[in-house]
Amino acid sequence: MPRFLLSRGDEHLLDVSLRDGRTLIGRGDNCDVLVPGEAVSRTHCVVTGRGDGFEVQDRSRHGTLLNGQRLSGRQPLQVGDRLGIGPFTLELRESQDDQATASTRACGRPAQELLTSDAARHLVLVVTEGPGQGRRVPLTRLRTLIGGLGTDLGDEALQPRHAEVQLVRGRALLKPLDGAVYVDAERVQATMPVYVNEPIRLGQTHFRLEHEIDTSAPEATRFGEMVGDSEIMRRTFGVLRRMAAHNAPVLLLGESGTGKELAARGLHDGSPRAGAPFVAVNCGAIAENLFESELFGHVKGSFTGATQTREGAFERANGGTLFLDEVGELPEAAQAKLLRALESGEIRKVGGATVTYPDVRVVAATNRNLQDSIAEGRFRSDLFFRLAVLAVRLPPLRERPDDLATLARAIGKRLDRDLWISDDAIRMLQQHDFPGNGRELRNILTRALVLGGTVVTPQTLSFSPWSYELRPDTSPDRLEDAEKRVLIEALSRARGNRSKVARDLGIARSTLHYKLQRFGLLDRDV
Repeated sequence: MPRFLLSRGDEHLLDVSLRDGRTLIGRGDNCDVLVPGEAVSRTHCVVTGRGDGFEVQDRSRHGTLLNGQRLSGRQPLQVGDRLGIGPFTLELRESQDDQATASTRACGRPAQELLTSDAARHLVLVVTEGPGQGRRVPLTRLRTLIGGLGTDLGDEALQPRHAEVQLVRGRALLKPLDGAVYVDAERVQATMPVYVNEPIRLGQTHFRLEHEIDTSAPEATRFGEMVGDSEIMRRTFGVLRRMAAHNAPVLLLGESGTGKELAARGLHDGSPRAGAPFVAVNCGAIAENLFESELFGHVKGSFTGATQTREGAFERANGGTLFLDEVGELPEAAQAKLLRALESGEIRKVGGATVTYPDVRVVAATNRNLQDSIAEGRFRSDLFFRLAVLAVRLPPLRERPDDLATLARAIGKRLDRDLWISDDAIRMLQQHDFPGNGRELRNILTRALVLGGTVVTPQTLSFSPWSYELRPDTSPDRLEDAEKRVLIEALSRARGNRSKVARDLGIARSTLHYKLQRFGLLDRDV
């Protein structure tokens, strides 16, 4: 696979692998290859790969050199060509055979396998000299503040807000705030990228960045608002957490109601983009003739009804995450327009002449089997591979019955903090196959809350929205038996603490006393 070798004079700085599509080079946060310096524009040049080769286009006011000559227009790039950008040189090289073999092997494996079995690499700030020597601070957030005591890396000799390290698209940027910052003994005046092992000094504190390798299989019991204790969900949540730290597109697969939008929000909230917008678009609800306007925006007067200029979803999500729900429902013409936007990065409003390049991470979701849709000619294979760089299948509820109690109680507390679900009700829920998954479970609990109050028993559960009519098995005697069992369960769980029982059941203590007396339970503690 071709790659760029970035150098400054005789000093080799880094290797960058090139893939099909667009690679932005410059000093802006949105660039794929960050190159610092006053002679470098925010987006200096763009390299585009189209399958049969690469071409480069200058987009700077400073100019880009191709093999020593000023670049004009679009020109093809060949192996051995050298781009001059300020004091830096980017040389296009072929990967060595062993690197190419490793890349080919990795690209042929599913993203989930790569993330669960391979080592994950994270940036860590390591203090090499001064107060806190030997301390290691993982860079897992958008900003890590360095300054006085109480900051992420505190030193009372520093300014309260001396500097910060920003994590942008997986790379570290050093930003001076109220104090002097030196990199490799040179004063830093503005935000600049820093590379692994570069010496950084703030007062008497010296540090550098290192890569930390995590070889453990990722597991977690929650992700965003999603919860689960089963093995399959712990693995899924661990994979999603690793994916959140990256910038590659994610495709979420799963039946309706499995939590695809919750997973998308978790990917956004757990990423360095968390402070930027999260924009969700339901592709299945957009009329074909309005697709371009919804995603790319339109200018005033561009079509009937366009009474004012409007930003599209890509522009609204700039710097953040664009969630394309039900992407499998897109008609063929819309698929082609979306593919072009993803490949080129160019967004042009309907009726407009200006091209913009919003920095967006795309997360897509579908309940369709896209492989079948591709085989039937209903979904473009090139769009699938553009979206499915990383892919995760969210399992249906029937495949993880061990999660039902945890999930039901978590959903119940969101509906009403006083909602209590009896063990009998949980056992009854576990016997249902939930074709509607988590959404159906939420509906069932909502009906129980509205029609039966904050105590959920088997008698208050209804698995059909039309089953609120009195059923044959809900005679007064059976309801009283169920209520008595609920009281006995609550007394046992609270070890006879009646104040706790009243709180758990959401009733007054006087009401609890009356019910215990009614069922002959006044003398029963556990």
